[in-house]
Amino acid sequence: MAALVLLGAVGVRAAEDPKPDWPQHVLTADRWWWVNLPEGKRVDASGLLRRPSGEWWTVNDQNGFVWRMTLGESTNVADLVRVPDLITPEQVGALTGQPRARLDAEGLAQDAEGRVYISEEERRWILRWDPGTRKLERLPIDWSSVMASFHPTDRNASFEGVTVGGDRLWVANERQIGRLIEVDLKTLRVMGDFAVAPAETPGEDTHYTDLAWFDDSLWVLLRDVRKVLRVDVKARKVTAEFDFAEMETRRAVAYGPIYSPGLMEGLWVDAEFIWLLSDNNGLGRRVNPSDARPTLFRCPRPDCSAPK
Repeated sequence: MAALVLLGAVGVRAAEDPKPDWPQHVLTADRWWWVNLPEGKRVDASGLLRRPSGEWWTVNDQNGFVWRMTLGESTNVADLVRVPDLITPEQVGALTGQPRARLDAEGLAQDAEGRVYISEEERRWILRWDPGTRKLERLPIDWSSVMASFHPTDRNASFEGVTVGGDRLWVANERQIGRLIEVDLKTLRVMGDFAVAPAETPGEDTHYTDLAWFDDSLWVLLRDVRKVLRVDVKARKVTAEFDFAEMETRRAVAYGPIYSPGLMEGLWVDAEFIWLLSDNNGLGRRVNPSDARPTLFRCPRPDCSAPK
């Protein structure tokens, strides 16, 4: 009944919203991969990174480990292998002072020097790993200038996504209140924050679950309303909107009961595709409840010419 009430409220809101001044597109997947679980263990995939070498990386927010994901060329499965020397027990112990502590790692990004950034949600940290030195450090960023206006009480509602665009680091505060935070990578100073929302949204608080940077634009994943936004960061405005609700809720690929929430937590964008990775929280598929593997979707960009 609650779901039906929500759907009705969304419909009323949508009818009242003015038509946006940006294009609206629908995403469909031309291919997807089931992500095999290492040793059959649960993986809650969160964050998606494609390195310059072509390697795909994701992070398991169950234990903070980072995984290399190899996509099958002639199969629809992807295999995970843990990335060595990144988020080791020794590194975590040095950062937390607790040898058995775990990190709530969520987002992944990489800069032009090959350094990898990880957003840690529970502690509201940004970590940086240097592949040359194999060292993991916590960046000494002072968040007080933005946290004064929003400070989520839920430690599972904070730094969910991260990306690098030029000399800027972008961090997504997921909810309570959803904000996009800009950090100068040279000085590690917070330069400001803002929020954007799709044309039709049912709530006052927009939820951000991952970020990507491509073609001088910030791309924002909104899991709850199943949309991706392209954002002009200088103007602080949406320039395009992509809806993947129909794709994610198709019975062949959907998880859990019919009114399950949106589950996408990984985003990557390139010249031809928008890639989406699910964090299904251990839920099985509707067509096969015993299959709890995450899914990576490849969606041709409807705002570009067809892939060659």
